[in-house]
Amino acid sequence: MSMPRTLTATSIGLVGLLALAGCASGSAAEPEETEAAPASVTIEDNTGEHEIATPPASVVALDNRTFQTLSDWGVELSAGAVALMPDTVSYLDDDAIVDIGLHSEPDLEAIVAVEPDLIISGQRFTQHNEAIADLVPDATIIDLEPREGEAFDAELTRQTLALGEIFGKQDEAQKLVDEFDAAVERAKAAYDDADTVMAVNTSGGAIGYLAPTVGRSLGPVYDILGLTPALEVDEASDDDQGDEISVEAIAASNPDWMLVLDRDAVFAAETPDYVQASEILESSEALAAVTAVADDQIVYMPTDTYLNEGIQTYTTFFNDLADALEGAK
Repeated sequence: MSMPRTLTATSIGLVGLLALAGCASGSAAEPEETEAAPASVTIEDNTGEHEIATPPASVVALDNRTFQTLSDWGVELSAGAVALMPDTVSYLDDDAIVDIGLHSEPDLEAIVAVEPDLIISGQRFTQHNEAIADLVPDATIIDLEPREGEAFDAELTRQTLALGEIFGKQDEAQKLVDEFDAAVERAKAAYDDADTVMAVNTSGGAIGYLAPTVGRSLGPVYDILGLTPALEVDEASDDDQGDEISVEAIAASNPDWMLVLDRDAVFAAETPDYVQASEILESSEALAAVTAVADDQIVYMPTDTYLNEGIQTYTTFFNDLADALEGAK
């Protein structure tokens, strides 16, 4: 009588094992579907549409608006304008990157040597695009430098999203754009258009006037935030040094706020006679009675701005400006 009970228990055990095996087999038969990365993307830049194989195998970066973004995303470079990179960008410590040098005397032959399939040009290097194309005709050159006549904030967004498409970093690119937009909205909300604003830069101990709209780095900020200029000059320059202006002219216009780019700050360690922008402006007897100086309403762009003019720099600056504006209320 005991044998049938033993056989029955064994049979039950076998049925259970078979059932479990069947479940495992069914699970293995239904793998999760994953979307394959595209073999190429089509990007429209300042010159037209370009189809770019992804991921690009050999990348050259020349536009200083893109260095921090590419570095933060872990994009490997074969070559780049390393001489234009601030020490806040990690590429500066990568000896494997071939340095193309400065835009004034670039080593374009070095680009040929790394056999690039993608060259990210723009900013100071746009002037060399034609020569580079002649040297490496099979490489794709993209130039997303903010276009004249287009809204600067929209152009920074365009550049960032395009890079996200090329390197499969769409989510990261959108996050950068969202953070930038939020900083702009903060500054807009905090600004009172009854307050007048003057933008200047400093270099070699001198002050340069940065005109609304056209002035390098800070000019577009007037349009983005709807700032009220303390002074407007006919035929103002878009030169990166700005226009000559005397402290007397600044004092006469009496801006409520001053926005400042210290061009030399990023080179301070290697410039023995460097004079900080704050010392030039805040220690001037002629400017002591100016509202912006007297009320401590001067906002400086990040230290590395002159070599790092990408979307992250402006996000930081707009948040700093918002902090100052909110604190003054």
